[in-house]
Amino acid sequence: MANDTTKTVKVRLVRGLRGAQARHRLSVRALGLGKLNDVRELKDSPQVRGLINKVHYLVKVEE
Repeated sequence: MANDTTKTVKVRLVRGLRGAQARHRLSVRALGLGKLNDVRELKDSPQVRGLINKVHYLVKVEE
């Protein structure tokens, strides 16, 4: 059964990808973000947190 109490985190792309490192651009794409102000609601996991920490200067996190 699906558990509705799984923690999620909202991630918003707040800075453009021009000038960002290529690996950071790939991390942003892995989070499902592409254009400015895109928002994704992702499952809160260590893998997602690691990607967010890598590109913290490009995204805003709403818990």
